[in-house]
Amino acid sequence: MPGIYVHIPFCKHKCTYCDFTSFPNRLNFAEAYMACLYKEVAERGKELKKYKFDTVYIGGGTPSVIDAKYIFGLMKQIKNCFHLTAHSEITLEMNPGTVNAEKIAIYKKAGINRFSVGLQTANDEQLADIGRIHSTADFLTCAKLLKGENFSADVMLGLKGQTKKDVLKTIDLAAEAGASHISMYALTPEDGTPIYTDYLNGELPDADEVSELYDAGMGMLKELGYMRYEVSNFCKPGYGSRHNLNYWRRGEYIGLGVSASSFFFGKRFTNTFDLDEYMKCILSGYFPVIESETVEGEDAKFEFLMLGLRTVFGVSSVAYKKQFGSDWKEDFSAGYEKMQKYLDQQGDITKIKDEYLYVQNQILTEFMQ
Repeated sequence: MPGIYVHIPFCKHKCTYCDFTSFPNRLNFAEAYMACLYKEVAERGKELKKYKFDTVYIGGGTPSVIDAKYIFGLMKQIKNCFHLTAHSEITLEMNPGTVNAEKIAIYKKAGINRFSVGLQTANDEQLADIGRIHSTADFLTCAKLLKGENFSADVMLGLKGQTKKDVLKTIDLAAEAGASHISMYALTPEDGTPIYTDYLNGELPDADEVSELYDAGMGMLKELGYMRYEVSNFCKPGYGSRHNLNYWRRGEYIGLGVSASSFFFGKRFTNTFDLDEYMKCILSGYFPVIESETVEGEDAKFEFLMLGLRTVFGVSSVAYKKQFGSDWKEDFSAGYEKMQKYLDQQGDITKIKDEYLYVQNQILTEFMQ
């Protein structure tokens, strides 16, 4: 069932590693932007009125930095314009340094039933070094406000000076605070971000060191009862992210807001990354799409394979044949023959063996040939 992604591009301060579309100095445009976003929701809702949607994910930027009334208004508009299922998963990203009891009460009243909290590390020096505006204490305060709620915590690997002890401390803190889901992912230094200089200077952990941090973290998460269901995602039983699982199953989703991407009608399309251009398009009665491509043939087949092998659920030969009318092992025979030793076969399901899942990119590259 399709999902909805909404991008809120504002934040208080841009983190040193951030390559997402966010504007730390344009919070004064929040009201105008949200008015345009409500309009885009209405127009896309008309276009997609025949579809039912099962998930909503509000990301950024920092959605929690704007007035909570805008999130309430956004959810009211989505419910009015889209057909959401009765038990939809509705997620909001939050920075622990931007929330309080009043905001969270409004979020819950709006229908938010899952919260994604950016912890990153339990080392305050590392938080300051990467430009985060919150502290470990802020995270704990946020977690107390979310007591009894379904919330996820982000853990970042590969920070300057980061040790296994730092990673284990962060995971322990998140688990003790009540996180039902933990995303543990490696920092990717992108050209153009401040942290890229640290990378060029050799000040960040190398790939082997990050792999060791990942293995240590994965071991602890397993001991604490978190199941790995995708390379970077771990959850308590029943708490996997339905929105993200839809991506990995190559499901349809509509993206709303500046820089948001969509996959619908067999096409991938992306909104403009320019805030002013986005608002100008919406106010002029146009969808702000700048890129669109039909995904078909070999590209569609590879997407299906690549996304499935990222998860512990793997690729179903039956599902592949139903969608494409062929056998994926024949379509990708060269890669399959070369990579068989890294694959686990169970009935019609093929998945990457647990011990190789973290290095799945190197395995998937062979299927691109």
